[in-house]
Amino acid sequence: MGKPTGFLEFTRTLPGKRPVNDRLHDYREFVDKFDEQQLNQQSARCMNCGVPFCHSGCPLGNVIPEFNDAIYRKNWREAYDILSYTNNFPEFTGRICPAPCESACVLGINQPPVAIEEIEKHIIEIAFEKGFVTANAPIVRTGKKVAVVGSGPAGLAAAAQLNKAGHSVTVFERDDKPGGLLRYGIPDFKLEKWVIDRRVALLEEEGVVFKCNTNVGTDISSGDLLREFHAVVLAGGSTIPRDLPVKGRDAKGVYFAMQFLKQQNKRVANPDVELLKERGFEGSNWAEEITATGKHVVVIGGGDTGSDCVGTSNRHGAASVTQFELLPQPPDSRTNAMPWPTYPMLLKTTSSHDEGCNRHWAIATKEVIKNEAGAIKALRIVDLEWELAPDGRPVKFQEKTETEREIPCDLVLLAMGFVHPQHNGVIADLELELDERGNVKASEQHFQTTLQKVFACGDMRRGQSLVVWAISEGRECARKVDEYLMGTSLLESKESSILFSFIQA
Repeated sequence: MGKPTGFLEFTRTLPGKRPVNDRLHDYREFVDKFDEQQLNQQSARCMNCGVPFCHSGCPLGNVIPEFNDAIYRKNWREAYDILSYTNNFPEFTGRICPAPCESACVLGINQPPVAIEEIEKHIIEIAFEKGFVTANAPIVRTGKKVAVVGSGPAGLAAAAQLNKAGHSVTVFERDDKPGGLLRYGIPDFKLEKWVIDRRVALLEEEGVVFKCNTNVGTDISSGDLLREFHAVVLAGGSTIPRDLPVKGRDAKGVYFAMQFLKQQNKRVANPDVELLKERGFEGSNWAEEITATGKHVVVIGGGDTGSDCVGTSNRHGAASVTQFELLPQPPDSRTNAMPWPTYPMLLKTTSSHDEGCNRHWAIATKEVIKNEAGAIKALRIVDLEWELAPDGRPVKFQEKTETEREIPCDLVLLAMGFVHPQHNGVIADLELELDERGNVKASEQHFQTTLQKVFACGDMRRGQSLVVWAISEGRECARKVDEYLMGTSLLESKESSILFSFIQA
């Protein structure tokens, strides 16, 4: 460990942020960086525990105590080598991961946990600044061709690993640029798109081929993929949103969150709105421009996507922003039902909430009320009373009497999560078997679908989840594809990171 008494001498601190009144006028990232002393102190808080629960708390198996020690010693290259061994894209996870590793941090038992996510972001950005991150194309090619369908975090991770193994990888993306959810689901103020472009350029330099504006099943047949490639990886994500089945749902002014967020991200990428309308980008709904300017906005759904809608609405200049959540308000700290080191379901207040938002829990929407023109004018809502299980989990609810009421509203954004991947297209064409939740059926052990040469990973396989889980899925799937093609694989697994940590120690 870098400093045996570090956790006693220093408390957790995070970088500063640009003032709210400043950052609401643009879509740039607003989190500052640590100076060298702050970074040194935060890494010094790591206790190099005998059993590093942070290591297992991370879906990627990041070797956290070791890179903290390297940072404390200012050995930037060693820190980058350790981090990049398990994580292909720390510049993504260092910005948008909810950091389950920090929930498992041993120091978090009685102190604030180590600021692992921020340290991770600093490691990769320092590595880019110092020129450590360079294209590293394989010396020998295997002669095997692999198609990856979808260029979100799972698809990018699978492509990077398969290319590293020497296979020729082609990534098919139906949108105009690679990135999937990273590019068109996450607002620029959380992840600026030059960060994605920088990584994609490296992958291209290493030999990965990207074919954008190519919808598999439409622009290229699924059968052609099977004939032209030795293996196919499906990483299309969970893209079908959960709907709100209430009276008046068809009112003008009610949209899915991704319609709103994707349109805004395209607007930031190309401010020429008229040109975007002419191009008619799929899913952007440019037949009608969606804006929150001057409107009373209600966001239904209390997760990260809902938070992104809040932050974007505030930047549009909404008259007010209100967020509803069906479930009861979570606790501020761990309860007996959330023992360390499990991931706790706690109240989460994001930077978007700090910018202005009225938050309400245990609320159900009963009706969308229209005006004479068919546009939304109000929501009919009701308070809920939840019955909790002995472990504190909400199990069922009933409406509270005499709480039904109407609230004025001009724009409703549905951010209630996603139910499963899009079934029509490649999944239907290949007649792949689905699991009970509507995801592509593929075991976690092999990632293989009911077609031998077709594999699935990420949200398309496991259901809606975190970016860090998507990257982990892509890496693990790539190793199984490599084994399928070559009989064995030298690609890293999550388990191999444990051995790596012993070697470092």
